[in-house]
Amino acid sequence: MAADRRIVIENCSIATVDAHDTEYPSGHVVIAGNRIESLGAGRAPEGLENVDRRIDATGHLVTPGLVNTHHHFYQWITRGLATDHNLFDWLVALYPTWARIDEQMVHAAAQGSLAMMARGGVTTAMDHHYVFPAGSGDLSGAIIRAARETGVRFTLARGSMDRSEKDGGLPPDFAVETPEGALAATEATVKEHHDSSFDAMTQVAVAPCSPFSVSTELLRQGAELARRLGVRLHTHGSETVEEEQFCKELFGMGPTDYFESTGWLGEDVWMAHCVHMNDSDIAAFARTRTGVAHCPSSNARLAAGIARVPDMLAAGVPVGLGVDGTASNESGELHTELRNALLINRLGAHREAALNARQALRLGTYGGAQVLGRAAETGSLEAGKLADLVLWKLDTLAHASIADPVSALVLGAAAPVTASFVNGRQIVEDGRLLHVDEDEIARSTREQAQRLARIAGH
Repeated sequence: MAADRRIVIENCSIATVDAHDTEYPSGHVVIAGNRIESLGAGRAPEGLENVDRRIDATGHLVTPGLVNTHHHFYQWITRGLATDHNLFDWLVALYPTWARIDEQMVHAAAQGSLAMMARGGVTTAMDHHYVFPAGSGDLSGAIIRAARETGVRFTLARGSMDRSEKDGGLPPDFAVETPEGALAATEATVKEHHDSSFDAMTQVAVAPCSPFSVSTELLRQGAELARRLGVRLHTHGSETVEEEQFCKELFGMGPTDYFESTGWLGEDVWMAHCVHMNDSDIAAFARTRTGVAHCPSSNARLAAGIARVPDMLAAGVPVGLGVDGTASNESGELHTELRNALLINRLGAHREAALNARQALRLGTYGGAQVLGRAAETGSLEAGKLADLVLWKLDTLAHASIADPVSALVLGAAAPVTASFVNGRQIVEDGRLLHVDEDEIARSTREQAQRLARIAGH
C-alpha cells in the first residue's frame, strides 16, 4: 500500500504491549502504508485523507502480530512419528528419514508450516533449517519462497551439522556437511537473501544445529562469520539432561560454559529451549543479553522439562515463544503457545505467580521481536512501527463471557483471526489465508509426506 494510503480500524480493544503495557478498552489504529501512523482511545481523528478502508472491529482485540522464534518447517511432513520418545531417541528415529528430503518436499513443508502459523496470528516467523542432503536442491531458496508467497515477515536461520555418527554425533554420516561447505553455503545464503533494512521481509541468521551435532570448530567459525557479516546467531541449547551430560563428557563443561568458550553468548545470539539452566547459566545469559526461544509444547512432547522462564525474565533475559518443529509439536500453532507457556510454567517452582496473561502475550509478541533483533520495528503497537497486527474475534460463544480481552485471548480457546496485517498488507481474512490456497497446500503436504515415507522405506 502506498505510504499516503490509509486503513482505519476502530471500536476495538487494544493491547499495545508497549513499554507501559498501554491498553485501550475501545480505541483505534490508523495504518499508513506499511507503518502504524497513530493509535489511541476512542474513534480515529476526523478528516483523515486517502482512507481506502474502514474496519469496524467491534468485539475484537487488536494486538501486535505474533512472533515465532524457533521452528523447523521441514518437519511438517513427518508429523505423528516417534510419539513416545525423548529427544535423543526421537532424533535417532527420525534423522534417517529427514536425511532424504529434497527441495520439493521442503517447499511444501514450509508452505504448510507457514500457513498454519499465519492463519493463527503469526506475522513474523523463523525457520531453523539444518538438514542439507547432497543433491537435494536449493532448500534455503524454497523456504524463503514459501514465506514470500504466504506474506509473512521471515528470518531463515541457515543451520548446519558436521558431527555425524562416526564422530560421536546422532545424524547419519550422509546427512551432514563439511565445516568448510557449511560455512561457505551459509555465507552465500546471507549475501543472497539477507535484508538489513527497517522494513525487511527476509533476514538470515547463522545457525549451526546443536552442540551434539556440530564440531567446536564449526561453532566457533560460525560465530566469527555471523559477526563479520553483521547477522544474528541461533542454535539449540540446554534442551535436555542428556545434552548436559554429553557436553560435560565431551567438553568438560556444561552447555552454557561451552557456548561462552566458543563465542556463542551475546546480544546477537538466541537459543532454543534452555530448559536445564542453573542460576549461573541464567546470570550469564542476562549479563550477555543472550536470548531464549521458549517452546513449551515441544518441551512437554519430548519430556524435556520445564524451562525457568520466570527466573529468566526476572534476571533480564530476553525471552520469546517458539512453535518448534511439528514433529515435536504437531499443532504447528503459536497462539496456543501463549496458553501453554502460562500453564506449564505454573507447574514449576513459582506456581500461580510464574506468569500472567499479559506476560504470556508479551512473550509471544515483543519478547519474540527482541529475540530476533527486531524490537525497534515490530512486536508492539506504537506509532512509527511496522503495521504487523492481528484482529482477534472475542465476541463469540468461546470468549464472550470473559470480560478481560487479554485473559480471553491467552486462557480461552484459540481465538479466531478476523484479519492479520503484515507490513500493512492483509494476509488473513476471517481465518483464511488470502495469498495462498490452503486446500492446495494440504494436498501438496500430504503427497510429499507420502513420497518421503516411500523413499525412507516406511
